[in-house]
Amino acid sequence: MSEENNSQNSNPPKNENLDASSEIQKLQEQAEKFKNDYLYLRAEFENYKRNAIKERSDLMKYGGERFIRELLEVVDNFERALQVNVGAENFNTYKQGVELTAQELKSLLQRNAVTEVPSHGTPFDPMVHEALGAEPSEQVAPGHILRVFKKPYKLHDKLIRPGQVVVAKKPE
Repeated sequence: MSEENNSQNSNPPKNENLDASSEIQKLQEQAEKFKNDYLYLRAEFENYKRNAIKERSDLMKYGGERFIRELLEVVDNFERALQVNVGAENFNTYKQGVELTAQELKSLLQRNAVTEVPSHGTPFDPMVHEALGAEPSEQVAPGHILRVFKKPYKLHDKLIRPGQVVVAKKPE
């Protein structure tokens, strides 16, 4: 009798076979759908990465285009100034024109977040200044900047060019 029960248990009824078979079919369809979704998303991500790399490359390559266009306007003004024959009669207007062009250049730098770091008379800071030498002076306190050869500049908060300076020391 136990053999009969075992044989009956090993052959499930046909209705259960159909249910298991349809369940397997559903799971296979679901697995195929997940696989297709995964492949689609993977392809989308590859396209996104490729586009992001291209955008970053273009930004690096052409990011300064607006700044360069504005700078070229200043260059044009300097070139026009160089073409003028300067004489005693037009020296003052020539000088004013060059000063206006220099102001235009400084304004362009400011609009693009490039700022001069004030230095003359301030304490020497090796993070901002490069000391070219030291000279005795009574005009400026020792350890402070006596003369500036090249002004330091920042882009936003980052120093992009250190200043070249002469530091004051006590007179001997």
